[in-house]
Parts: sequence; C-alpha cells; structure tokens
Amino acid sequence: MSVLSLGLLFGAVTLIVMFSGMPIAFALGFVAILFMATFMPASSLDTVTQNVYEEMSSITLLSIPLFILKGAAIGRSDAGRDLYLAMHAWMQRVPGGLGIANVFTCALFAAMAGSSPATCSAIGSAGIPEMRKRGYSPGFAAGIIAAGGTLGILLPPSITMILYAVAAEVSLGRLFLAGIGPGLLLVALFALYAMYKFRSEYRVASAAFDRDGTHSAYLEQKTYTLLEKVEMLPRVLPFVILLIGVMAALYGGYATPSETAGLGAVLALILIALTYHVWRPADLRPILTATLKESTMLMFIIGMSLLFSYVMSYLHISQSAAQGIVGMQFSKWLLLAAILLMVIVLGFFLPPVSIILMTAPIILPPLKAAGFDLIWFGVLMTIVMEMGLIHPPVGLNIFVIKNIAPDIPLHDVIWGVLPFVGLMFAAVFIICAFPAMATALPDAVMGLK
Repeated sequence: MSVLSLGLLFGAVTLIVMFSGMPIAFALGFVAILFMATFMPASSLDTVTQNVYEEMSSITLLSIPLFILKGAAIGRSDAGRDLYLAMHAWMQRVPGGLGIANVFTCALFAAMAGSSPATCSAIGSAGIPEMRKRGYSPGFAAGIIAAGGTLGILLPPSITMILYAVAAEVSLGRLFLAGIGPGLLLVALFALYAMYKFRSEYRVASAAFDRDGTHSAYLEQKTYTLLEKVEMLPRVLPFVILLIGVMAALYGGYATPSETAGLGAVLALILIALTYHVWRPADLRPILTATLKESTMLMFIIGMSLLFSYVMSYLHISQSAAQGIVGMQFSKWLLLAAILLMVIVLGFFLPPVSIILMTAPIILPPLKAAGFDLIWFGVLMTIVMEMGLIHPPVGLNIFVIKNIAPDIPLHDVIWGVLPFVGLMFAAVFIICAFPAMATALPDAVMGLK
C-alpha cells in the first residue's frame, strides 16, 4: 500500500473512531495499536508501553499536574469571586467598568489558574449575575466571560503552551514570555469592545426611559467608598503576589518550570488555608480529586497522542504529508493561512491538547522550512485554538457558561461570543503584521536565539 493510501486510511479510521463517541485518549490509542498490529512488525506491539513511557518521560510534562493543582486550589476557593469584586469596585467609574472588570479579572485569574473552564466557572458564577443585575444583556454578559476564559491557554502558565513546547521542541520560558504581549493585546481589544457595547446598550436604555419611562438597571450603578475599595484588597493581593513571584522565579532563572509549578502549587495551598481556612481534609479532598482526575485525563491524552504520532512517523505518514505540503510550493503566508484554517476546523471537534499533539509532526516542519519562528507560530496557533473554545458547534466555554447560567438561551450565548471571535481574528492579523509583539519580550529577557 502506498504512503498516500495509508495516510488517507489512517485519517479516515481516526475520524470514524472519534465520531463513534469513544473518549479521545482511547480513540487515539485504539487507532495507533490497530495500525501497529496491521502495518508494523508484530514485535512493535511489545514496545507500546516502552514507547509511551519514553515519549512522556519529559521533565517539562512533570509541571502539568502541579500547575493543575495550583489552578484547582485557586479555582475551588473564593479567590475568583474576591478578585472580581475588587476589580469591580476599583473600576466602577470607567464607562463599561463592570464589563472591563470582568475582562481584567478573567485575565488575572487565568494567569493564576492556567485553565479556561476554571476561569469561566469561577469568574462567571459571580460576574454574570452581577452584570445582568446591572442591566447588561444576557448574551453580552455571557460573551465577556466565555471570551475572557480563553485567556487561560494563552497567558502563562498555560498547560496548552507546555504541550506545544514539548511537541515543537522549543523553549518553554520563551514561549510563556511570547504569550504575554498578545495576551495583553486581547485583553485590550476585549475591554474596548466591552466599553463600546456598554455605551451602545446604555444609550438604548436611556432613550427608552426618555421615550416612555421604561426603567433599566443600566441607569442605576452602585458606587463604592474608598474605604470599601481598600477593604477588598487584603484577600486579593496575596494571590497577585503569588502570580508575580512564580513568574519572577521562572524568568529570573531561580527555578525550572517544574520547580516553579511545584512552588506555585504549595504556595496556593498555603494561601487558601490562611485566607479562606481551606485546610481540613474534607476541604482539600475536592481539590485533590479534581487535580487527580484532570491530570489523569490529560496524561492519558498526551500518552496516546504521542503513541499516535509515533505510528504516523514510523509509517512515514507525517513526513510524507509534510513533504507534500512543501511540494505544493505555497507562498509562506498562504501556507500559514492554510494551516491556521485547518486548526480552526479541527477546533470544531477537538480540544487544544489533541490538536497540538496530532498535527505538530505534520505542520511544524513545513513552517520551519518556510522560515517561520516556531515560538511566534505557537502564539498564533494558541489564539486560533482559543477561538475553538468559544465558537460552535463544540465550544467548551459555551457549555461552561450554560452550566453556570442555564437560564440564558444558547443562541444568546453564541451571538454574545461571536464579536469576540472576530476580535481574535483581528489579533491574529495584528500579530502577523507586527511579529515583534510576540517575539520582542522573549528576546529582551532571554536574549536573541
């Protein structure tokens, strides 16, 4: 069988198994073992365990369960609620300040927790009811939280970026730094849109009141005294200091990513014990259980994805696909556009973890041959995968929002997130036009490559 026929068969079987409803990790493992048994020497099946172990024996991957533990500790405490309330109080006088506060809070919480669903759940459970109480339309409130939650896979520490660094064999420290500039760009775009949308809805509410006396909560905004604002800071500042300290330890060269993750996890547990009195075994059990479940799920996906990639490489599918892409002689920007479009389509059905590990052997060699910086591309790919978290049909954050705000119709949530998808497209074009937005900070901190 030719490599082309084998590759088409491999892709078709993968799609069939995935659409059968089998969990992603087991689907990838099943396809890999099936093709090993059919097209590879019989002795290869004896090395499945060894191959998975060797592929996963990366010290960088050790940081994943530790970052998950840090995120679970922060996410399952009241840190998100307190952070949101403090942001709301301090930004009340800014037009659309409540919406902007949600964007900023999502960014800070995402940087602390490193998880998109956790950010949506923690901030949305407090932010959505508050915005709706203040007159914000349900779709607008849902869209802000869903989009803000996506920052969890772009701002460091990001588990998605850890996996990309492993797959692309690039510096994790440089990749984390490269995500900061584009992350701040998205925060700014989201905040500007929140301000614009607030002004638009406020004008409509004000006109309705002037026309027929229709009252809107938009016309009543709570104010906070300086004392009330200051009183909110003691619970928030320790977690912000934790974020800064962990990043300083990593980028200052005082600790490796794995050591930084361990330090962050321990300090997060200490902070929730001191701040929220979460220290009893009954309090810690949900945190540890959630960490164990999510870590196990991710490591299963990673292990099976790496076995899947190993089989693709052994059968020369990934190399032939990469050579075929190069052989088409696309211009470098057309090549980039085609690959990002493929990632967008995959985002309809697959989570970022699977997209990275399944596509890296195919798309990274042509991109490198075309002269693209793989650190820069990792940022672009992450933003495109962020879109997958909030666009239908399988946007994970959309369903997280439906879970915490079940009374908001699904079509309202979808229409609420679509403007933010457009803003992400705009960010991709801006970063393509000004690549230094992603590369300048790593070069300044860690030197030119």
